[in-house]
Amino acid sequence: MSKPSSLPDSTLDHNALVVALCAKVLPVWARQLASSRGQSETAVAEMLAAFAEIGPHLDMATRQSGQITTALAHGTGGITGLADACEQALQPVLDGLNPEAGTAIARVLTMIRDSVDALERISKPFERETQLVGEQVERMYKGFQYQDRISQMMTLLHEDIERLIATLESRTTDIDAAAWLNRLESKYVMTEQRHHHTAAGDSALANDDETTFF
Repeated sequence: MSKPSSLPDSTLDHNALVVALCAKVLPVWARQLASSRGQSETAVAEMLAAFAEIGPHLDMATRQSGQITTALAHGTGGITGLADACEQALQPVLDGLNPEAGTAIARVLTMIRDSVDALERISKPFERETQLVGEQVERMYKGFQYQDRISQMMTLLHEDIERLIATLESRTTDIDAAAWLNRLESKYVMTEQRHHHTAAGDSALANDDETTFF
């Protein structure tokens, strides 16, 4: 088809180059945006799951903390009660070291041993619940890191869009799609960005479950 005579050759060359550039660049942008959206959805789902799981562990930790407090409190069964019991058991010894001293001391040791064992039985599951809470908090922290990743992706795409707009407005014919894509790729800082730079990278990334945090 012959070129319309109303358009100068420079305009036709510019338009052809712009079309070729857009055909190359826009699909890359689409893949990057799709990746960003997917990461957002994954991050939100991960954080919601973590919040859902952390609730029961916090409840258990609270109950066990209350049990420890009760064990250490005043009154029967607490440390004060133990001290009173020890005093009563040792009273015969204090009064004159009569023959009951050996039995009293043995009773005291038994009570102390029983109390320590009880506190240990309470503290072990409490430590486990605390550990589980920490694991869920770590999951939430990693989920929040996605925000930084997404922000970097969006910023780079925004800059490239602005650059394309400037190129379109300049009506320059000095346009090289390969060089443009190479420049864009040189600014990537994450593996996902390089994978999605080419259509072939999408399928390769699907087989790569590794997530890199920074």
